[in-house]
Amino acid sequence: MSLIRLNIKGISYSQTQNGAYALILNEVDGDRKLPIIIGAFEAQSIAIALEKEIKPPRPLTHDLFKNFSDRYDIVVKQVIIHKLVDGVFYSSIICEREEIEEIIDARTSDAIALALRFNAPIFTYKDILDSAGVYLKAGGTDDKTHDIGKEEALIEDLITGGDKESKKAVSEDYTKFSNKELDKMLAKAVASEDYEKAASIRDELSKRQ
Repeated sequence: MSLIRLNIKGISYSQTQNGAYALILNEVDGDRKLPIIIGAFEAQSIAIALEKEIKPPRPLTHDLFKNFSDRYDIVVKQVIIHKLVDGVFYSSIICEREEIEEIIDARTSDAIALALRFNAPIFTYKDILDSAGVYLKAGGTDDKTHDIGKEEALIEDLITGGDKESKKAVSEDYTKFSNKELDKMLAKAVASEDYEKAASIRDELSKRQ
């Protein structure tokens, strides 16, 4: 079976339902997206790896694994999302030590958090992308194609399971704060290991640059 390389498009978190996240993977040589539901801790860990300017005061679990691996010369070569069963993705971490390759079973969220820290490529099989991939192109007429303006609603449905009745607004408005106030809030959020809040503040600061 042929492998297809994926990049991380981003993490979408529900503005209306706390604790729900979707990791969006993008087909490198195509237009399909692969949304994967992940937990809050894993979402924070992936966000930290993506956001280079946020440095945790203490190592997160995936950072500890990276430090341990570096100490014992273990290298993560690649991650493969190899199976999809009842909506659950299964992944393998391909590791190497002293030219001996090992394959380790892992949750997809953990595997991707580690792939980021090792700068390792992420792959999946064509049949998985054919089955679970979605198109988010504008102006398409195919049954699988969604207008780009509907992307946010599509991801929101993936996160919440389409349960519109149970949603409650939880977003915080950072536009009312000054840059100096946001800098202090960012430092406090990082110190308290509230990385979701830190990433949101960092995004607001980035918009002003």
